[in-house]
Amino acid sequence: MTRNNDTIHAEVAKYYSGKLSEHGESPRGVDWNGVEGQTLRFVQLSKVIAPDRQFSINDIGCGYGAYYDFLSTTHRDFSYVGTDISNDMVVAARNRHAEADNAKFLFTERPAEPADYSVASGIFNVRMERTDSEWLDYVKATLDVIAESSREGFSFNCLTSYSDRDKMRDYLYYTDPAWAFDFCKRRYSPHVALLHDYGLYEFTILVRQKP
Repeated sequence: MTRNNDTIHAEVAKYYSGKLSEHGESPRGVDWNGVEGQTLRFVQLSKVIAPDRQFSINDIGCGYGAYYDFLSTTHRDFSYVGTDISNDMVVAARNRHAEADNAKFLFTERPAEPADYSVASGIFNVRMERTDSEWLDYVKATLDVIAESSREGFSFNCLTSYSDRDKMRDYLYYTDPAWAFDFCKRRYSPHVALLHDYGLYEFTILVRQKP
């Protein structure tokens, strides 16, 4: 990561630490509207995981560990590593899941080692005052990290550029889903899916590195 990305990490970490302080361990504490939308996002992200088998997974931008809670209700045999650039989030996640023997949470910008899968929910949304060009460079660099952290596949979501104009906010970044699909297909794998039909102002990309 470049020095510019280190600065971005510091800005974003401060933003999300503030949300956690204000709203606690809840969807609003990671800047989502509610539990229903958060769960729907997790369902889409998890479609990259092959069914009925043991797996390991990196949750990049794990927040307080809500995705681990979700996985615990849908899968039996998995190992989980959550990473976040907000130390406050990592502390909250560790306290929340202190009894979980198949999970650990790390304060870092990238996983220490690859897992079968990686997921990233919401990490490309809050650009603060960064320009489109600056943020797109950051997105590309971060996707490289996600891909390198995954052996079999990864998934991520973004706010969609097809959002209603009157609901769009300047400090948020709205990604062109066609660009994201094309970028991932050309750079990472020919096996890419674009999910844009689940009722939220966003989309999810699934990248299968092993078909």
